[in-house]
Amino acid sequence: MRHPAVRVADQAAAMLTAAGLPRMPARTLMALVASPDEGYTAAQLAERLGVSPAAISGAVRYLTSLRMIEKVSRPGERLARYEMVDDGWHAMVVANAPLYGRLADAIDEIADENADAQHSVARAREVAGFLRFLQTRMPELVEEWWRSREG
Repeated sequence: MRHPAVRVADQAAAMLTAAGLPRMPARTLMALVASPDEGYTAAQLAERLGVSPAAISGAVRYLTSLRMIEKVSRPGERLARYEMVDDGWHAMVVANAPLYGRLADAIDEIADENADAQHSVARAREVAGFLRFLQTRMPELVEEWWRSREG
C-alpha cells in the first residue's frame, strides 16, 4: 500500500497538470515539496516516481528554468541534489506580472483593429482590464503575504 503522503502528492500533481503544468514536472515538484531536508538526487526522484532518469532530467530542467527548484551540490557528495527554491512560488508570481501587462496591450491592439465587432471589442477590453489588474495586484499580494508572516 502506498504511503498517504505519496497519494496526496500525486493528487496535487494532478491538479497542477490540470492547470497546465506538464505532468512530469508537476509530479517532480510535488515530490520535492515532500522531500527530506537534504533534497533528492535525480536517481532518488526517478525511484520515488517510478520513472526513467531521462524523464527526471527533462522535469528538473523545466522546473529549474522556472526557478521553482535548484540543483544543490554538497561538500563531500558526488551527486547533486534537487530542492525547491524557498521563495520559488512567490518569485514566479512576481516575475510573471509584467507578462500580464504586455498581454493586455496586445489584446487592446487586437481590439483596436477589430473595432467594427462591438461584442468582441468589449470582451477584449474586459480581458485586458483584468490582466492589468493582475499585473498590479499579484506583486502586491505577494508583498502583503510576506508582511503577514513577519507579524
